[in-house]
Amino acid sequence: MSAGAAPITFTRFSAALSDLSVESLYAKYSELTNQLTHLESSNKQLEEFARENDDRDCYEALLENRVVMKRFEERKELIRNEVQDVRGLPWRPREEEGKVGETASTNGAMVHEQTNGTGSEGADGDDGVHL
Repeated sequence: MSAGAAPITFTRFSAALSDLSVESLYAKYSELTNQLTHLESSNKQLEEFARENDDRDCYEALLENRVVMKRFEERKELIRNEVQDVRGLPWRPREEEGKVGETASTNGAMVHEQTNGTGSEGADGDDGVHL
């Protein structure tokens, strides 16, 4: 984000959700979850570096990231509320799809793991690239 740009407000984000499809809401939720995961990882590294090097700039970046993470968590909750409370639909976020013992589907079609046929079997039994 540029120095002059500010994040969308809580109110505007909430209002914009009503225009999105359920699929788009789940996609945004998944995107926020992914961004949070990366920020958490970055923060761990920043915290270690800041402590080892007594780096004030890294510490300030760490604090700024925590503010962003809190905002992302709030947005995830807004999305969940839009799906459940406003639209009255069950909550089924994407990260719950495809867990062990479950079969993911897209538009009613079963999704199967396939190889692209270009990989060669390695010495460790690896049979190539899976899509």
